[in-house]
Amino acid sequence: MTTATSTNPEADALFIAENAFLKELAQQIRAQDHYGVFRTWEDRLVLANFIVSKKRKREIPVNGDVDPATQLRILSFYRAIAASIEKETGKLCQVVLDISHEGFGWSLIWSGRLMVVCRTVRDAHRFGFESLEKLAADGEKLVENGIELIQRFPEVANL
Repeated sequence: MTTATSTNPEADALFIAENAFLKELAQQIRAQDHYGVFRTWEDRLVLANFIVSKKRKREIPVNGDVDPATQLRILSFYRAIAASIEKETGKLCQVVLDISHEGFGWSLIWSGRLMVVCRTVRDAHRFGFESLEKLAADGEKLVENGIELIQRFPEVANL
């Protein structure tokens, strides 16, 4: 998949350096990089595949199986959310991603017996965000909601 990076790489690098969620996401992608391809890449290049314009999304066909790289990108996004929740709460979080070959499914994150994130995945073929800011905002919102649930129901998260 080809993606366009920002016209201002310095601003993107600064934004990523100041954003805990985006740094965690880059770390999760590198953790899945068994061949070390991303080891020397800048974080903005590692995250570039998450940025997909509306025009590009319309061009991506939704017939056929979901590309394994896209599935891994989606899984990395939710693992970054889980890891961010773990860092804040100290509670172990698990991630399950179930996507059919048609691109529909679920992403679940739980801690103990508490479901902290439950999201429907639609059009997985077209997974992406318009900008780094929207990527960060969506991830941070899910992290905050998960932390809030664990704080509201700590006894369930401990089971």
